[in-house]
Amino acid sequence: MIDKLLKGFLNAYTLTVLINLLCLFSLTAEAKRPEFHLALKNHLFYPAKITIPRNKKVKLVILNHDHSVEEFDSFDLNREKVLFPKQEAIIFIGPLPEGEYQFFGEYHPNSARGKVIVVDTQIPKKELDDETALKEGEQHVN
Repeated sequence: MIDKLLKGFLNAYTLTVLINLLCLFSLTAEAKRPEFHLALKNHLFYPAKITIPRNKKVKLVILNHDHSVEEFDSFDLNREKVLFPKQEAIIFIGPLPEGEYQFFGEYHPNSARGKVIVVDTQIPKKELDDETALKEGEQHVN
């Protein structure tokens, strides 16, 4: 009888320790996740473009400075999130391949617009800026 109670206690104790360790490791992994910030002011997203690393899950923190509700919406990212007035919202996106992903405010789709640009983090920033400038120049010329 005591053997069964002792085994049951040890199994429950072992299980509790394992669950606590898993929680600790998941919190540690969460703390290392890259974090990016957006603000919504006067029905506009600031910055309108954010650049994130390729193939990484990231945390997007959005602060709604407006006095009205907005909804972050993106068909490209497959995300929707209500942004309550004067509050912060968190959205996890990725991992994503390189490319551009549009987002907008559902209640103000003509003004509240932006994009997430996913790049290979191995490209030096100077080269990336030169490539971006070249592409923008080509778009203006054509």
